[in-house]
Amino acid sequence: MTTHLQQLVDVGDYIDSETMELRLITGEPPFKVYKETIAQATEEMNERFREGEDIRKLVYGRASVIDRVLTSAWNLFDWPSDAQVSLVAVGGYGRGELHPHSDVDIMILVDGIEPQAFEESISQFLTLLWDINLEIGSSVRTIEDCYTEARDDITIATNLIESRPLTGDPTLHQRMYDRVTSEGAWTDKEFFLAKLREQTNRHEKTNNTEYNLEPNLKNSPGGLRDLQTIGWVAKRHFGATYIRDLVDHGFVTESELETLNKGELYLWTVRYALHLQCNRREDRLLFDHQRSLAAFFGYADQDGALAVEQFMSKYYRVAMTMAEFNDMLLQYFDEAILKTEDEQVVTPINKRFQIRNRRLEVTYDKVFEHHPFALLESFVLIAQNDEITGVRASTIRLIRDHRHLIDDEFRNDLRNTTLFMELLRSQNGVSTELKRMNRYGILGRYLPEFGRIVGQMQHDLFHIYTVDAHTLKVIQKMRQFRHPEYREQFPIAHRVVNQLPKIDLLYIAGLFHDIAKGRGGDHSELGAVDAMAFCERHHLGKWDSHLVAWLVENHLLMSMTAQRKDISDPEVIHTFAMQVRDIVHLDYLYVLTVADINATNHTLWNSWRATLMRQLYMETKRVLRRGLENPINKEDRIEQMQHEAMFILKRAGKPENDVDDFWHTLGEDYFLREEAKNIAWHTQSILEHGDNELPLVLIQKTSYRVYEGATEIFIYSKDLPNLFSATVATLDQLRLNIQDARIIVTDDGRTLNTYTVLTDDNEPLSENPAYLNSIREKLIDALDDPEDYPEIIHRRVPRQMKLFAMPTRVFLSNDPNNHLTVMEVQSPDRPGLLARIGQIFSEMNISVRKAKIASVGERVEDFFFITDEHGQPFSDVELCETLQRRVCKELDEHIRDE
Repeated sequence: MTTHLQQLVDVGDYIDSETMELRLITGEPPFKVYKETIAQATEEMNERFREGEDIRKLVYGRASVIDRVLTSAWNLFDWPSDAQVSLVAVGGYGRGELHPHSDVDIMILVDGIEPQAFEESISQFLTLLWDINLEIGSSVRTIEDCYTEARDDITIATNLIESRPLTGDPTLHQRMYDRVTSEGAWTDKEFFLAKLREQTNRHEKTNNTEYNLEPNLKNSPGGLRDLQTIGWVAKRHFGATYIRDLVDHGFVTESELETLNKGELYLWTVRYALHLQCNRREDRLLFDHQRSLAAFFGYADQDGALAVEQFMSKYYRVAMTMAEFNDMLLQYFDEAILKTEDEQVVTPINKRFQIRNRRLEVTYDKVFEHHPFALLESFVLIAQNDEITGVRASTIRLIRDHRHLIDDEFRNDLRNTTLFMELLRSQNGVSTELKRMNRYGILGRYLPEFGRIVGQMQHDLFHIYTVDAHTLKVIQKMRQFRHPEYREQFPIAHRVVNQLPKIDLLYIAGLFHDIAKGRGGDHSELGAVDAMAFCERHHLGKWDSHLVAWLVENHLLMSMTAQRKDISDPEVIHTFAMQVRDIVHLDYLYVLTVADINATNHTLWNSWRATLMRQLYMETKRVLRRGLENPINKEDRIEQMQHEAMFILKRAGKPENDVDDFWHTLGEDYFLREEAKNIAWHTQSILEHGDNELPLVLIQKTSYRVYEGATEIFIYSKDLPNLFSATVATLDQLRLNIQDARIIVTDDGRTLNTYTVLTDDNEPLSENPAYLNSIREKLIDALDDPEDYPEIIHRRVPRQMKLFAMPTRVFLSNDPNNHLTVMEVQSPDRPGLLARIGQIFSEMNISVRKAKIASVGERVEDFFFITDEHGQPFSDVELCETLQRRVCKELDEHIRDE
């Protein structure tokens, strides 16, 4: 967008043009003169920026400085007459806007002469510009070239529409401009539709949200490109030179113009600072830049909010406001450009609303003033009427202008609480309309606690959206689970969500599960209090209210149990079932948990997590059906597994005595944690392996489902001290991610180890026989002599993970039921981490019996169930302290080295 201030910039504030020209006349090398002139101007502008100079003066001022330098440089060379060639600024530079490291896009425009006639001047001119370190984007075109290329490419058309002459005959530029803006190049409708498509494609590349972890100041929704799109369409259709002209056309009010200008100036200020911080052109707010910018703008850490989180919250709120204006104005343009000749089809709904050409509009301008409840009614009507595709721009403006009417009296009005519950109970459009309410600033006013999380970010790699965007994505996922196309990917969630007795209770729990983030304290407990208050205000029954509050308070229970505990242990399942209490609570919690994981970070839901969640759900459901007063009997389960496995083995021709002899060497843990088919598979393979001294390595997929499974690598070997460390180091060399490890030691000094692994892409291994055999051979070679320890590979730690390198923490505790010591490691993730821990275990003669491996964004939360060299839990305090120190020291040194 352009303002009148651009015309008021005095280039003399930044450079001395007379001195520059005098130096040239006296024979100083031009590249030296221009380079020093630009450097001095840049230094002056940067200093003024730090002192708080009006950002518009700096952005327009830099363009004016470059204008003066380019014009001077142009005059150093021989050119044809002005009527035949001129120098034109295009693109952002054509708008008169330049940030410290923006590209300087120029075009040499010719007419009536071939460019080859002065090719040497062109080459020398452009070489000079590169020599003075300008990031030049250049082209040489005739007027007809401009017309042809603009007609074929909307981006070129846009750049030329924003062009302005720098030197030469201005009528040459005007003829070009008239040609590329003629109906023959692009009609108004074609241009508008092309810019809409361009914006849609741009948004899709940034996840269609303002709330990316590392947003792009230009291209993300609500970024500078969205504002420029408004300007491009306004200039093409209305001939508007300045965005202020839209006020005269009735598309923007004075107050909206002020908001738009403030938003643009804020984005300009951040972009200018970003260029200074990076000392190069950069539009991405990467994590390290976010931190430095927060410090630059004076933010400081506070309780419950880091400085960087406060800075990004401001950015997200501005971006959301700009995206809201972009939506509204483009819809106005749509009505003015595309629909102006359409037949007006008006369908009355009630005294307050009607449908005009499939969009909702008020019947008169004072609807919300007379009937404030209509602010909520509008969203309910859209959700319940498939014919409505959106809201008329004029009605969007009225909603924005009257949202101040939502106060405590409004929130407690029975009509409004009823309307909000009616929306949550709608058959269609629930998540869409909640998002629309958030975009128009209604949701955060109706639910003030939700308003506090709008734009709130969490500075880590685990949460890739702001809290409000994540919350609305949770509800969107819940809605998607209902549809048949999600049955295969989420089979249990699809079945369960369609059987819930009151699905609106699930949506309320989704709305409130993270609503207390950033307040300090336990957000689950605080959120449960808010959820209960909401339920009471919306007149829900006691049972419903307590269910919702319980879901909010326990929304992390199922994922933590599945990822951190051994869910093959019947006691773990029984304890979880005791917390859940009944199948209804389990069903609601399962859907909430799966939606929460998928809406937090799309990389979290992999085949292995799906398997864990399904196993926990199914096992808990069996316990609840059997009754909490009837916990599973370990002996019964062992007997059942052995019976089923023996049936399979007999069919395979294995002697029962041989099977029994082998089984007697195993402890009960093995039969509690393995399924019958796996027991049979392991047993048959081991019996056939016989007295072979080489390790036995078997590989298979864990599940028949395409979307739910991982790959199991089973290793039968002598129980040697280095076995675990050698195995994890080898798997790391093979670029396999370990998700789980189960280790059984037999009475005759052998081990049965099962590693559940995924590829780097979080997928089960390819079933290609040659690939699996190469893995098998690599493991056999490494484990044949574990003393020959595989080298721990050194792969670069990804950039983002380096930035979140928190100190490693190690916690030790003894599990009296299983006679094991539990070691929990919380550390930044990086290649080779497990191999390093394994090496420490090896050097300290520590045996690993189980391991739970969990990556949470940029960190790992791994659990190792270990014993000392005598097979006993740790009792030596000094040994515990030594282990903690070593793990912390070596893992932290590794990340520091990187």
